[in-house]
Amino acid sequence: MDTRIQFRVDEETKRLAQLMAESQGRTLSDACRELAEELAEQQRRAMGHDDWLTEQVNTAFSKLESDQAEFVSHDEARVEMEDRKNRIRHKAQSR
Repeated sequence: MDTRIQFRVDEETKRLAQLMAESQGRTLSDACRELAEELAEQQRRAMGHDDWLTEQVNTAFSKLESDQAEFVSHDEARVEMEDRKNRIRHKAQSR
């Protein structure tokens, strides 16, 4: 089911927006619809990331509660992260 969205802009803004849309071979309605669809897709991705992050945090707490968590020192974590960054840099430079 489609929904109608209405909003107000001044006449000059509407006129200029219509000219730009027409120069791209589309209507102002098409452009507004595409923008709404893009925003919705961005929100879907954000929500998907939030769901993934929540799952990761819950998994970490489950491991902690079941004594399956593995802890590393700050120095070990720093070295590991530096190694990862160097691998990424090397991969990017070799392209």
